[in-house]
Amino acid sequence: MAILLAMLVGLPAAVGGALLAAGHRADRLAAPLAVTTAATATALGAGAAAMRPHFSVPMLPGIPAELAVDGLSAVMVVVVPAIVLAVVLFSVGDMGEDPSRARFHGLLLVFASAMLVTVTATGILPLLAGWEVMGAASYALIGFWWTDRDRVRSATLAFVTTRTADLGLYLAAGAALAGGAAALELTALGHLSGGWRDAAVAGAIVAALGKSAQLPFSFWLSRAMAGPSPVSALLHSATMVAAGGYLLLRLHPALKVVAWAGPTVAWLGLLTAVVLAAVALAQEDLKQLLAASTCSQIGFIVLAAGAGGISGGTVQFAAHAAAKSLLFLVAGAWLAALGAQRLPDLRGAARRYPLLGWLFTIGALTIGGAPPLSIWVAKDEILTMALSKSPALYAVGLAAAALSAAYAAKALFTVWMRPATETSDRGHGSASARLSPTFVLPLPFLAAAAVGLAAVAIPAITTWWRHLLHATNEHSPHVWEMAVSAALSVGVFSAVGWLLRRHRSAAAVPRTAAAWGADWLALERIAVGAAAAPTMALARGLAAFDDRVVARTVHAAATAADAASRLTDTRLETFLAGTVRAVVRGARVLGRWARLPQTGLLHQYYAQAVVALIVLAAVLVLLR
Repeated sequence: MAILLAMLVGLPAAVGGALLAAGHRADRLAAPLAVTTAATATALGAGAAAMRPHFSVPMLPGIPAELAVDGLSAVMVVVVPAIVLAVVLFSVGDMGEDPSRARFHGLLLVFASAMLVTVTATGILPLLAGWEVMGAASYALIGFWWTDRDRVRSATLAFVTTRTADLGLYLAAGAALAGGAAALELTALGHLSGGWRDAAVAGAIVAALGKSAQLPFSFWLSRAMAGPSPVSALLHSATMVAAGGYLLLRLHPALKVVAWAGPTVAWLGLLTAVVLAAVALAQEDLKQLLAASTCSQIGFIVLAAGAGGISGGTVQFAAHAAAKSLLFLVAGAWLAALGAQRLPDLRGAARRYPLLGWLFTIGALTIGGAPPLSIWVAKDEILTMALSKSPALYAVGLAAAALSAAYAAKALFTVWMRPATETSDRGHGSASARLSPTFVLPLPFLAAAAVGLAAVAIPAITTWWRHLLHATNEHSPHVWEMAVSAALSVGVFSAVGWLLRRHRSAAAVPRTAAAWGADWLALERIAVGAAAAPTMALARGLAAFDDRVVARTVHAAATAADAASRLTDTRLETFLAGTVRAVVRGARVLGRWARLPQTGLLHQYYAQAVVALIVLAAVLVLLR
């Protein structure tokens, strides 16, 4: 069965690499190849989830690279390729006229392969390989339209921020080696000796928080919106941002052993869920609202890892992947059809495109935690585990859930409101008439997944689910807990809907409470400013040294070389030229002399030779 897993991770990488190598020559074949590859990977993922394959290849002496599918990664190898398939189908219509289709689909497939390596890696080295390739591919995808400098700057900021946090994985690898984990297995981190265990766990936590855009790294995710809509859908749902949350779920045994790790991770995830939900509530741009909500929703996965709610965190992973990719793709379809992504400009969009509107409704209700949808189930599981650890965690978690319902309701009610100025719908047609079928094709399946995952709440399925994930020690939500969260979500949705209907504006949130979060890039300025001040001071010092020392030295050397060349030209060149001319004149004279005895008569040549021999003999006799 090892070949099954090898094909799952290798096929997207091979096809993606071939498309990148072929370039424009493969533009026509890029979309069909990408769709076929993603569909095959989805089938392979389902097979891998059922058969649990694993394989190992030599990497370094004593440190193999092993990939395996267990209970936790079985969910991921199904979710990741399925979301990739939906995004690739959507991109066929969205990127259909782009002149670099082969590059786009190639990068997308390589990105997906790296995520599959990440979720199946059992050791730090293969994890690092997938982690690094995923980061590089995300940079290329966010800055895909590289002629736009703003997009490239956004991609650079996202890449540098995540790369800075990624250094934590190298710290974890070094600490694991120093602490005696020769094979660098992830399961061995909790068994390291002394402070090496704390260092390894701390490094892994930092890397996971950076990749998942959790505080204090959350600002980079806003810049990731510079990429094409399919990239945003993939980046924010089942790959990249979700990778950090998955890693923390995978490392739960080590977090449980290190006393400070679990509470720290739980509180960081919960604070991110609250703060970024408030930021999302203040947004006027739909994609920025969805981006901030991604940080918030992933915060619940991080909370689950810290509190020990593995089953709830895994449901949250899968449900958020389906719902968030659905919302981003609907937003991308509206952007393609209407050229708008600001909420005030999207008023009435759901009325003009009813199918997209109802699909968006399912996605918004899901991420808002409306009962009985899947994220409501997941959050109940997570908050139950949080309550078992600390009532404060539970209380703050309820606040984060309420804010999630608020921003979801804001987006939902806005797109269903009548436009501020009534316009005729004549000539607009339906969504199916105006948009390529590939825009709409994957969306119902994502909506069905977002709804269907709620079946995990059924007792019989809950038992099976926990057994699958080896999480049988978790607590089931009590009826009163489920009732509280359900009432909270319904109440918030109703309150926000009433406010929006009354004020007829998406900005019904009080400005004094929301102004600080409207531009969540302020977090970027604070975090980058604090972290980069010493680096910028060093950079300015090096720039001054370059200008005053290096540049002046180079200028002086160039001036000296120029003076030496002029001296050579005026002195040495004149002498050499005169010498050459003298040699030429001498050669000409000798040539004329050599022609004088040449008469053309053979007997005269013999006579001259005899005379020469007699003269030579006389000279020899005299010298003796």
